[in-house]
Amino acid sequence: MALLKIVHYPDPRLYKVAQPIATVDDNIRALIADMAETMYAAPGIGLAATQVDRHVRLILVDTSESKNDLKVFINPEILETSGQSEHEEGCLSVPGIYDTVTRPERIRVRALNSLGQAFELEADDLLAVCIQHEIDHLNGKVFVEYLSRLKQERILKKIKKQAREAM
Repeated sequence: MALLKIVHYPDPRLYKVAQPIATVDDNIRALIADMAETMYAAPGIGLAATQVDRHVRLILVDTSESKNDLKVFINPEILETSGQSEHEEGCLSVPGIYDTVTRPERIRVRALNSLGQAFELEADDLLAVCIQHEIDHLNGKVFVEYLSRLKQERILKKIKKQAREAM
């Protein structure tokens, strides 16, 4: 396993649309292992392959307190949504930035697991938010795009200032 480099906003690679995974093989399982190590080390509760510059439809989520409930979604697709809720979101690709985003409250998602077996899952609350957030990454969208233009401009200024201070 290896720690992967997380791509940071506003890097254009975050806007690439991920391609479906044709075969779940040892290469994909190795990527899952590396992504899991990267996500837990960050620390985070979700990671999309796009965020580590791999443009395939793969997301990982673990919203458990104990960090021992890794969920793997290969080629995820949201089948149904219902309700609406607001949650504060953050992102490993936009470190230090948190803001409120409105999303569907409940979802039903279909995907493949790490063995290539199809499954469906109904999710709500934080798990639903996290799955939607990560699928957005696969579609080339970052959570800050849900915010007002003014907030987006402030976030960009803050990120540029952090980059200057890090030099």
